[in-house]
Amino acid sequence: MSDLEGISCHIDDRISSVQRMLYLSIAEVPQQKMKKLAEDLDALERLLMEYEKNVDQHKAQLDQLKALDEFFTNNLKRLQHLKNNVPAHMPSTCPQNEIHLEPPLEPVSNKSQAAGVESTQQEIVKTDLKKCVKEILPITVGEFENIPPYMKGRVSYHQINSAVENINAAVVAKYKIVHQPVKTRSNRARNLYQRFKDQETKETKGQYFVVEEDLRQFTQMRVDKRLQGILNMLRHCQRLRELRGGGLTRYVLL
Repeated sequence: MSDLEGISCHIDDRISSVQRMLYLSIAEVPQQKMKKLAEDLDALERLLMEYEKNVDQHKAQLDQLKALDEFFTNNLKRLQHLKNNVPAHMPSTCPQNEIHLEPPLEPVSNKSQAAGVESTQQEIVKTDLKKCVKEILPITVGEFENIPPYMKGRVSYHQINSAVENINAAVVAKYKIVHQPVKTRSNRARNLYQRFKDQETKETKGQYFVVEEDLRQFTQMRVDKRLQGILNMLRHCQRLRELRGGGLTRYVLL
């Protein structure tokens, strides 16, 4: 039995006792009995006050338990939402504007060894370049849900991140040519390199950017109104910014 139930039973007993005393008061009651009745009434009043105090304490505890229940329920819902909406594309970080090369290899004694060393060095450059060229981070579920409906249209979460992958592929392909040693460039690579340099401005110095021609050149993406909508969403999510000039729109990675 809880404290509250015990107090309630005790009060019921005292009330019953007082009622019996009142019934007997019709007859002449000795002074001693009247004094006992007054004492019982005082005790009953104190018990009622204690009872009310315990009721208030239990109400406060009940309110705290309700608040805790609501807190844990909301956290459980958020965790369940995260569990059900794990992004297919997890962000990765890489130092910006850095290309790490292995230390020079030891001198080689013949041409075959030299050719092998050169091939190894080229593979190292390619691997490190892919790792260290800046890329756009995938859009999170929360960011996608916060894009205004008029801007989002019918583009799905997976479609916008598929576009992010294609843009990153174009950036890697472009800057692979930019950082490629001059002697190893083919005629096509030299022409592309010249186009890249002609498109640079003071504002793009030290920045990674692509233009629509790069997306056509290095990906299978269709450069149309739908892609323009996706690019606008990526600007809204602060993945890109536009730089216009010379009749060209440059999409700079943020």
